[in-house]
Parts: sequence; structure tokens; C-alpha cells
Amino acid sequence: MYEFDNIDIKIVNFLLEDGRMSASEVSRRIGDISERAIRYRIDRMVQEGVIQISAVVNPEAFGLTINADVWIEVESDQILEVAKQLATYDNVRYVACGIGQNDISIQLVAKDTAEIYHFITNIVRKVPGVRKTTTSIVPIILKDVYQWRIPDKAVKMPTVKIPSSSD
Repeated sequence: MYEFDNIDIKIVNFLLEDGRMSASEVSRRIGDISERAIRYRIDRMVQEGVIQISAVVNPEAFGLTINADVWIEVESDQILEVAKQLATYDNVRYVACGIGQNDISIQLVAKDTAEIYHFITNIVRKVPGVRKTTTSIVPIILKDVYQWRIPDKAVKMPTVKIPSSSD
């Protein structure tokens, strides 16, 4: 497991703010660390699969202004196959398998609610193995998955041994 320190967290959070931010700008903002060290840390995190740097598309820019969360109950022996099939559709933004009341969770984007309705009734519900769907239109997203920040408590602080009177 990759061991983060506070510098790594600052680097990642700056890149989440702007994925095109240069190593020199990150270095300037953090202070007391060279551009070269920043580049090395970024490269290491990318190589170890800790982060990936990519563009994030805003569906609204393409007229896809409606978001819907759909929870799907599926025959137990078909969960992964159904999830993989749903992941192939262009308007499916997120797919996850869960444990609990619902087997699969997806997020859809569409131009209107009629498109959501059509996709659920004519596509999702007709996938072999799907037993039940529950749909919720999402009018406001306050925090999206790409906006998540690494919590400070995720960094392991070095253990400091406090000398006892017997030392």
C-alpha cells in the first residue's frame, strides 16, 4: 500500500483543483519542496496506480441535464454480468455492485426525464436477470466523486516514542 505523507495529499488536492497545474506551480504553492521532487512524487503516484490524471466531462455541456440514480435488484448468479452489460451504455455514468438490499447501482445522464423513463423501462428492465429497479431523479449534486479529497487522517503519522523514566 502506498504510504502518503502531507506533501502527497497537498499535491493530489492541487491536481484535483486543476489537473493541468504544473509541478512548478504546485511547488510554489506548497513551498520548501522542489519542482523536481513534485514531478517525481506525481510520477510515482501515477505509476503505482494511486492517482490518474484525466479530463472530467460535464454532461450538462452536452445537453444532458438530468441525472438519475437507479438501484437494481438482480438474480444472484447474474449480478456481475448485468453490471458489465449496463456499463456499456453511453448514458450510464457510474456502475457499482453492492451488498445489501440492492445488487447494482447506476447513475444515468439524459436530456430529459422521458429519456430516463425510456432507458429504464425498455433497456434496464429487459436485461435478463433484472428483478426490480428503483429510480430517483437527482436535481442537485453538491459533491461529485471526482471532488473527493484525501482526509488528513489518512496519513500515517510517524510514531514518536516518549522516553519513560526507566530509559
